[in-house]
Amino acid sequence: MKLLQLPPAELRGKLAGAGVWLRTGPFSFRVRSDIPSVAQGLVKLYSHFEVRSTHESAADFQVSVRSPSALRRWVRPLATFASDGQHPLAPSPRNEAFALLERGFNWCVSTQAHRYLILQAAAVEKYGRAALLCAPPGSVSTLAAALTLSGWRLLSDELTLIDRKTGLIRALPRPICLKNQSIDLIRQFAPDAILHTLSNKARQPQVAYLRPPRDSVVRQHDLATSGWIIFPRWRDGVPVTLVVRPRAETMSALALSALNPTLLDAEDARVCAALADLAPAYDLQYGGLHDAIAAFDQLIQAPPPA
Repeated sequence: MKLLQLPPAELRGKLAGAGVWLRTGPFSFRVRSDIPSVAQGLVKLYSHFEVRSTHESAADFQVSVRSPSALRRWVRPLATFASDGQHPLAPSPRNEAFALLERGFNWCVSTQAHRYLILQAAAVEKYGRAALLCAPPGSVSTLAAALTLSGWRLLSDELTLIDRKTGLIRALPRPICLKNQSIDLIRQFAPDAILHTLSNKARQPQVAYLRPPRDSVVRQHDLATSGWIIFPRWRDGVPVTLVVRPRAETMSALALSALNPTLLDAEDARVCAALADLAPAYDLQYGGLHDAIAAFDQLIQAPPPA
């Protein structure tokens, strides 16, 4: 069943008790929480995701976000994240509990999904070909959101999963994290977009999450080939430009973006080299989201490499 089919009161009860089994991409999470804002965030952002009763199947990750003590519910209330008995992340203010859960999901995948080469990159897909958006964390989320709201399928906002054997890209469609001015940019770009803003108005930076489109969730098990590798850079007011990036620089950047806990072995280096060979790479400079979308539409018109 889908999470939206679970009555809110039942969802809160399951989260506070045995937990809720949630599927995202190739991974399943058993989620527990006694904090109402976690349930609210799941309802708003994960409504089209698959859920099951926890006794029906095992989960890849056991995670929880809870208040650490009764006293902390009232005096500077905090939330703590746990995964299989570990507490790898620092506590957060209680009203940021949902953001802590999202960071916890990322931590689980980036530190334990060893069967994939994991790149710190966003990825979107159209007509079976994926565009990898390679840049520091957070700097590509606005562009990934705009592409997703313009007909591209969201594969991932932050963690791109590459199958080591086939080189194909696995989808991990989860809410896109937006910060500060990016929130208003996306609201202006797509007024109907569903955003979940954290309640702490005094917080810096401001944080909101964009719900992934239903189609991206429904197709989360569809694989994609690497079509383009894009290194985007936003500069206010500049015209859009696409400049071919040298293969050696592309391969080096892909290797540096790998998040796997060990140094790249020969197999991972081969995968990075194959990606650089298969997909043309570009440096993209743009000053407006609509110009960037137009540049991506031009890439689609070009025939794929042999």
